[in-house]
Amino acid sequence: MRKAQKQQAEALVTQMEEAHDQIKKFIEQDCIPSALELLEECQNGGITLGTLIENTEGEGHPTVLLLEEYCELTYQIHEELNDDRELNANKVYKRLRQKLIKAANSLKNDVPIKREAVFLPYKASMWDSLESVWKAADEDEHCDAYVIPIPYYDKNPDGSVREMHYEADQYPDYVPITRYDEYDFEKRKPDMIYIHNAYDNWNLVTSVHPDFFSGNLKKYTEKLIYIPYFVLDEVEPDNEQVIENMKHFCFMPGIINADKVVVQSEDMRQIYINEYLKAAKKHGLQGRHLDRAYLEQKFLGLGSPKYDRVLSTKKEELDIPQEWMKVIEKPNKSWKKIILYNTGVAALLAHNEKWVDKIENVLRVFEENRDETALLWRPHPLIESTMKSMRPEVLQKYIMLKEQYLAGGWGIYDETADVDRAVVLSDAYYGDGSSVVQLYRQTGKPVMIQNVEILNEIRQEKIEK
Repeated sequence: MRKAQKQQAEALVTQMEEAHDQIKKFIEQDCIPSALELLEECQNGGITLGTLIENTEGEGHPTVLLLEEYCELTYQIHEELNDDRELNANKVYKRLRQKLIKAANSLKNDVPIKREAVFLPYKASMWDSLESVWKAADEDEHCDAYVIPIPYYDKNPDGSVREMHYEADQYPDYVPITRYDEYDFEKRKPDMIYIHNAYDNWNLVTSVHPDFFSGNLKKYTEKLIYIPYFVLDEVEPDNEQVIENMKHFCFMPGIINADKVVVQSEDMRQIYINEYLKAAKKHGLQGRHLDRAYLEQKFLGLGSPKYDRVLSTKKEELDIPQEWMKVIEKPNKSWKKIILYNTGVAALLAHNEKWVDKIENVLRVFEENRDETALLWRPHPLIESTMKSMRPEVLQKYIMLKEQYLAGGWGIYDETADVDRAVVLSDAYYGDGSSVVQLYRQTGKPVMIQNVEILNEIRQEKIEK
């Protein structure tokens, strides 16, 4: 039973207890019609309460059985009074009170409060940032957890929206999906809402539907919780130069409106608090937004669910497409070395056409070495949307490269929602710096960051282990 429902049930019990006092007085004053009317109200209250419990806890619940006994007693007393039988008002009061106390104690002890948690992912490929939290909620017998993928839009350069995307069919089979237009937030008022997109209308590339902006969601829950869909390079809290390049992540609408913000580490938590305070002062926010003690409670360095997901994924359990196996297997059925080639949005925005030239060079090098190495190219899921919105001048050349790569058939192109499969399947990482790098480091496998300024000689680039 939800907290609000239990409060409603307890309030109903209180009303019935107060009615017992009035029934006693009416019997003492020989106002039998008034006593009969209140007995009927008590019986209706017991039925309403029993129905509420049955709807939430199921049939045959012990509290419902006790309420049935209470209702039977109110009926008996009603009939006795209606037959003009003399009844002792004090005894009537005690009989009603004893039955109701048993039901009230059972309501308190046998009807647990259930929380309702709602998870609102927008891109299926980013579900890993919420999955382990959802699993814990789903396995909690005192929690009802709902996964509700929400629609989002690509944006034009002028900020207007283009086509809508809704990726509910791209989640793992074990995740039950509820449609966003079938859940009434205003009516249900979930105890917790989890989001992994904090931009609202601040993002230049995409936007979730305005109904799901954090400021609107906050109206329907006591606890709005933001967990970033990304992980960042770990930074010391006093490294001002590096923090300058990532501080924008610390102050966004979803973070301002959230009751809790879960970040990947304690150091990152301190950075978020420090940068949030600076930005809040700059933007003229007041009250708790400037209260460091409050922010110490708001920001939590509990780690990222993305790490949980990738570390729990086993290579032998992966579902590997047959088309991928044609690239991975050698003629003797042994496997080639699999290199995850990850290309990201930040590098695109920083280097423009040079970045596309780098990809062209990388694809050529790996094609030349395709007999021993299988390339698994996985671009950021928002790459093409970002180009259309912010770098349209490089889009055509990029699309041409992608189509040539797909037509060649010598490598793997992964645009699925499951980044963890690519991380676990591959033997090494090569590509742009991104949150995938942080995931990859968790596996202990080699990481090489590509340098857009260097062509032809991949081996000259930076290797991290």
